[in-house]
Amino acid sequence: MLTVGFIGNGKSANRYHIPFILQRSDKIKIKMIYTRKHSRDVWDEIPGVIYTEDLQELLNDQEVQVIIISTPSQSHYELAKTVLNAGKNCVVEKPFTETLEEAKELYTLAKQKGVMIQCYQNRRFDSDFLTVQKVIESGKLGDLLELEMHFDYYRPYIPESVHEFSQINSYLYGHGCHTLDQVISYFGKPDSIHYDVRQLLGVGRMNDYFDLDLYYGTLKVSVKSSYFRAKERPSFIIYGKKGMFVKEKKDKQEEHLKMFYMPDHEDFGVDLPHEYGTLTYYDDNNQYHEEKVVSVNGDYGRYYDALYETLINGKEKLVKDEETLLLRILEEGIQGMK
Repeated sequence: MLTVGFIGNGKSANRYHIPFILQRSDKIKIKMIYTRKHSRDVWDEIPGVIYTEDLQELLNDQEVQVIIISTPSQSHYELAKTVLNAGKNCVVEKPFTETLEEAKELYTLAKQKGVMIQCYQNRRFDSDFLTVQKVIESGKLGDLLELEMHFDYYRPYIPESVHEFSQINSYLYGHGCHTLDQVISYFGKPDSIHYDVRQLLGVGRMNDYFDLDLYYGTLKVSVKSSYFRAKERPSFIIYGKKGMFVKEKKDKQEEHLKMFYMPDHEDFGVDLPHEYGTLTYYDDNNQYHEEKVVSVNGDYGRYYDALYETLINGKEKLVKDEETLLLRILEEGIQGMK
């Protein structure tokens, strides 16, 4: 049994972590949740879980093997140091830290203490991303030429309500940490990167747009996102020498979680047939094909399956240190912001 504790009892913990851990109660147990003011928490208590306003109670609990930090981004670095110094394994929500140097310091400290620290990259298990991998690995596209990823909203009220710039709370940090990790986890370190990161409302305001091109030989991977898209662009478009694949609809897990439709439902996060992507290609006999591709089911809980294997069975970490250290991409993008 893997016994875990949480720092933070807000939306992140209760929406993106706890529902998936509860599904794995045969091998993962939530013992304790630290929250600064439990009387103000809006989430229902979980039966059998201890809620505390004393951080030391969590840090000193000998049964807790790993502590998950699910607090606002600006607190991640200091809280992670506190957890590591207490000799506990640590999972940190993304963005991991604000700077590359902070991340390096945490990895060094973890090694000194003989414990593990890892970023929570649940979006590796998005349905659309997993489906794209299935299509690529089918070989039907031929050699890959270009891949476009879009993560769009129409939420102008968010940047319009922000009147000062914060790097750790920028759009690139908050959303690029999902999509860029997907690229890096699958394709690895890029040969080069072109950055287009903007403050559409003017200097000193929130970063609310980014468009990054990552180059892998002849393949270009474009990662794009904006708060000002009245209609979302397709989640993924892939072009190869023999064909193309378009996935219009994003992964539905977040959508369902926001409706409190939890992963214990069989159809949680599952695409309907009209939401499947379209694969268009020419086969080896130059025959034209156009077909729907059944979506691979996403499951954020697979992150915790991997964490269990790492901490209980000694398997390799799912999210490698060097992958998270490529957050220098976030820093460099912000530094070159227009």
